[in-house]
Amino acid sequence: MEMEKVPQNGYEIKGLWISGIQRKITLKNMMFPFKLISSLWNANKIIKKFKPNVVIGTGGFASGPTLIRASAKGIPTLIQEQNSYPGITNKLLAKKAHKICVAYDGLERFFPKKNIIKTGNPVRQDLLTIDVKREESLSYYKLNKSKKTLVVIGGSLGARAINKLIESQVHWLVEQKMQIIWQTGKLYYEAYKKYDEIEGVQTHAFLNKMDLTYAAADIIISRAGAGSISELCIVGKPTIFIPSPNVSEDHQTKNAEAVVNKKAAILLKERELERFQTVFTGLLEDENRQGELRKNIKKLALPNATKNIVDEVIKIIK
Repeated sequence: MEMEKVPQNGYEIKGLWISGIQRKITLKNMMFPFKLISSLWNANKIIKKFKPNVVIGTGGFASGPTLIRASAKGIPTLIQEQNSYPGITNKLLAKKAHKICVAYDGLERFFPKKNIIKTGNPVRQDLLTIDVKREESLSYYKLNKSKKTLVVIGGSLGARAINKLIESQVHWLVEQKMQIIWQTGKLYYEAYKKYDEIEGVQTHAFLNKMDLTYAAADIIISRAGAGSISELCIVGKPTIFIPSPNVSEDHQTKNAEAVVNKKAAILLKERELERFQTVFTGLLEDENRQGELRKNIKKLALPNATKNIVDEVIKIIK
């Protein structure tokens, strides 16, 4: 996605031929040594030409070769760890990083404590003012003021399990007097857009106005990616997390648990989706529970994360 989004915002981007190691014997794993050598070579060329003062890694296999080559050349590095449970790349790179910016407590289990600073994850700044955008959001989405709104977010590509869940429950949800803003993701939109025919249901391949989307929401169902959680802490709405089990280190579940353990959200795993009606009804009918979740998740918000990370980068450069 970044190969498309970054140039759209006016920045040059270069890709590396690299991928993660599969946890079973596959042809892709046999290609990994060649990909690593190629990526280290090309990362070295990029660094030599660009001459950076500092190199930032945000985790994942793509940042590995660049930070390895930067460290070898004596260029300072900073890691921004978004998740509550870091991946193998950041665990390895952290040993030579000058600073590690994190979004959760307890990361000294994995990183040198003296180099850790809790900054949070960067978020859209327009989310800071959603409290005054309620009327605008109702108008934008043509919503009924007398009904509660459920917002379903499965990521830009979509989440199959969440889409199947909402499909199976859509009539029941409408019977509960809910109206639904359902982001199906672009991979699944064609299959689910037919549900627009149900009064109070609207499907979207992608949600462009996230500030208005969150402002309209009374309850949110979401995956538990690091960026999503950081945004939802600022948004402060009752949230049910359905983490993807198909990510490395099962980090989405660990992210969600870090919030749920603070009594700030509800966790519903994919293997537990048969409990959905019970969980949803319990939340919908308990105004006190909704208030508690709003209050507790807002306590976890770190709205100045972008500035704090930039400040650390500048300190390293100086």
